[in-house]
Amino acid sequence: MYTLLSGFWKYVFQKDEYCVLILGLDNAGKTTFLEQTKMKFCKTFKSMNLSKVTTTVGLNIGTIDVSGVRLMFWDLGGQEELQSLWDKYYAECHGLIYVVDSVDEERLPESRQAFDKMISSETLEGVPLLLLVNKQDVEGCLSVPEIKTSFGESAPKIGKRDCLLQPCSALTGNGVNEGIEWMVKCVVRNIHRPPSSLWKTKKEQPIGSEYPAHVLCQDINKTHRNQCDHGSPLQLVVFV
Repeated sequence: MYTLLSGFWKYVFQKDEYCVLILGLDNAGKTTFLEQTKMKFCKTFKSMNLSKVTTTVGLNIGTIDVSGVRLMFWDLGGQEELQSLWDKYYAECHGLIYVVDSVDEERLPESRQAFDKMISSETLEGVPLLLLVNKQDVEGCLSVPEIKTSFGESAPKIGKRDCLLQPCSALTGNGVNEGIEWMVKCVVRNIHRPPSSLWKTKKEQPIGSEYPAHVLCQDINKTHRNQCDHGSPLQLVVFV
């Protein structure tokens, strides 16, 4: 009886869960974007001083509830030596956010190279892509049309998927809401990747674990967990 009632409760009240990767070069503003997102969508969340956010070594994890669904974010380090870990997270992500630093023109070719390698993965075929042109609040930054031109040769690699080029400032919050709300609509309507609760690979997750199997194999000491307070523990049960 308990099992039956528990299953019914989950069916009625449990939110569909979608996993979103936040990728880009180091210092592009990925973690600041994640912190800003949690501040905007989690009323009880108190963020760190955004001007003092440091470069991520490993990953940051965050979750928000919006429009009746739960988004779980994986903010991965963007240093060159960490980019080789990105593809370990591709198989079951529902959405991609790629952050471009519109101030650091010198590293733009490097950013595009990392983007091309990422988006060329067959594992990510059809996954919605939000391309964030960050730091638009900084005087002298590259404009959105300039970034679009710089990434123009990458267009064929993007293929048939939902894609949005969104100007934003992770520091001030401009453009963050628009990007997140767009992503929610895209992951919900993408029938090729159903919400986490329906994925058959859920059964492969170790019971009671809050991290996916491949994360458990990594050095957790280098992993910084960051979540909003929803009144219950964050359960990550999808990635393999």
